[in-house]
Amino acid sequence: MENQNIDAQLQIELKEEVAQGTYANLAIITHSSSEFILDFIKVMPGMPKANVQSRIILAPEHAKRLLRALEENITKYERVFGPVRLLEDQPMVTMTAQGEA
Repeated sequence: MENQNIDAQLQIELKEEVAQGTYANLAIITHSSSEFILDFIKVMPGMPKANVQSRIILAPEHAKRLLRALEENITKYERVFGPVRLLEDQPMVTMTAQGEA
């Protein structure tokens, strides 16, 4: 086996169509024993139906790393901009998933 350069940097390409981003105001998270599935959804006011904009499938270890990264970044954000306030009295939306494979 050849020696691999452990210090090599990963080059990440951000394509223009991806760089624009996709807006989502709802996330539904499901899991099995081997993966976490994050569905990002855009809900429009007054519309009875919403479509999944993007689906991300993660191994459990990567889901935990994502959780830690989000916690760290929210802490940094709140240090600069103040606490993120959640509307605790806002009712949870009940969704039914359709079109699952």
